[in-house]
Amino acid sequence: MPQLILIRHGQSQWNLENRFTGWWDVDVTEKGAAEAVAAGVLMKEKGIAPGACFTSVQTRAIKTLNLALEAMGRLWMPVVKDWRLNERHYGGLTGLNKAETAEKHGEEQVHIWRRSFDIPPPPMEAGSPYNLAADPRYAGIDIPATESLKDTIARVLPYYESAIVPELRAGKTVLISAHGNSLRALVKHLSGISDEDITSLEIPTGQPIVYDLADDLSAGERYYLSER
Repeated sequence: MPQLILIRHGQSQWNLENRFTGWWDVDVTEKGAAEAVAAGVLMKEKGIAPGACFTSVQTRAIKTLNLALEAMGRLWMPVVKDWRLNERHYGGLTGLNKAETAEKHGEEQVHIWRRSFDIPPPPMEAGSPYNLAADPRYAGIDIPATESLKDTIARVLPYYESAIVPELRAGKTVLISAHGNSLRALVKHLSGISDEDITSLEIPTGQPIVYDLADDLSAGERYYLSER
């Protein structure tokens, strides 16, 4: 029976500072690293042995995966990194404190930018200090200026179908370390959650989510590994 494990990266420095992060590369905090290690210990205790691993090209997700694999004694595993598993791009909100942004633009407007399904934040300006045009990891990639959750889903799901589904069809246990919104995209697809309801789904940091899949890859119940 193929099994899919999803884990959101451990707490990042900008999670701690309550800032919009998106595609900007920040590291995990000491707490975030501990969350990643604890997730690996839990997976090992539950007998999970991934046969394929995927993550984004962002440090917080990569480090979370590496720390978890090390705790599992599986740091030798090959890992596929792809930008299509990146966090949603928060455009012009990148780097801003969420509370201060709400004071400036109003809580209702910020809530729309954060939680609507298809309304993106304002686009990032070309001169922004958070512009990634010169970042070598995105060479040749058309970097978005902003993304809604709908936009994020539009890049995550085709990648899931083309790169991850074949590993699941081969019967492997697949581990994905990614981000709140790229994982929302997968959970929405697998659990059949509506456009309206997916925006309120919270995915905690460092908590492995498990799907035991049927042979046709239809998803049954999703559950947190810590609850089983």
